[in-house]
Amino acid sequence: MHAMQYEITLPADYDMGIIRTRVAAKGHLLDGFPGLGLKAYLVRERGAGSPVNQYAPFYLWNSPEGMNAFLWGAGFQGLADDFGRPEVQHWTGLAYEEGPSSGALPRAAVRLRRPVPADARPADAVGAALEETLRIAALPGVVATALAVDPRRWELVHFTLWERPEPGTAGEIYEVLHLSAPEAGRLQRGRQW
Repeated sequence: MHAMQYEITLPADYDMGIIRTRVAAKGHLLDGFPGLGLKAYLVRERGAGSPVNQYAPFYLWNSPEGMNAFLWGAGFQGLADDFGRPEVQHWTGLAYEEGPSSGALPRAAVRLRRPVPADARPADAVGAALEETLRIAALPGVVATALAVDPRRWELVHFTLWERPEPGTAGEIYEVLHLSAPEAGRLQRGRQW
């Protein structure tokens, strides 16, 4: 599993209805994309719990071939043509779990990034993060959760889809506009090493 996200931060006065319309018109185009576990079409709006307007889709890929076909294909090029080519963040998948609300349509997503401390043993930090992933997966309202790592920067990321996040949930909270999940059933559950 590979996790991927890009963030397009928009001006403070940007009409986020443009993004909503774009997703409504084009979101379905990845509903059958080969190699894609899931794509959550995410937005944050300034003044609605966020300091910025942002379009920030998050992907879980079953295969690097699917990810590559997307990045070098017409879909990503269209986004780059419209907004400029964004930096694409990429993490190696460590775990994926479905939650008690796995059959529900997610309305929110939470991304929590944490550095692996320089003095920590990587395996210990990942082990603790895996335990946290299992704890999150058992919470009411969780649709699915994933854990991934960027070993270049030693950053862990927890990404969780929710029916509604619990009050006080740590991390960046996004609204889910659409979920494409053509191969979600093929995402490997549990620890991935």
